[in-house]
Formats: sequence, C-alpha cells, structure tokens
Amino acid sequence: MREGRLLVRVSAPVAGEANERLIRILSRELATPLATLVLTRGVTSRNKDVLMRAGAARQGELLARFAR
Repeated sequence: MREGRLLVRVSAPVAGEANERLIRILSRELATPLATLVLTRGVTSRNKDVLMRAGAARQGELLARFAR
C-alpha cells in the first residue's frame, strides 16, 4: 500500500484485458466473489478505483491485511 492505495501490477497481452485481469486478481486474493468488485474509475487509465461491496467488518479485515 502507498498513501492509502493498494498497488497492483497487471500485464495484459491484449489491449483492454487489464481491467478484467485486475478484477479477477483482486477477487482471488481477497477471496470475494467477482460480483462484489466494480471498477468505478479509470477504465482507460493506469490508475483505477475499484469498489468492493462488502460489510464494514469484511472491509476492515481486508484493509488490515494489506496495511502490513
């Protein structure tokens, strides 16, 4: 994490696949269903915002995990 943001590097062989890969990686690493993750900003940018629809307890647990 840097400045409160999780840094993830994704490479995609075909243009436009990076967004899908990012969501799949986050889903796997966070052990959360794909449907709970939504790309809210940065579809064509290197910097992206992803919303995770989860309860406050789950969000707190995940933030603590990545804050190490």
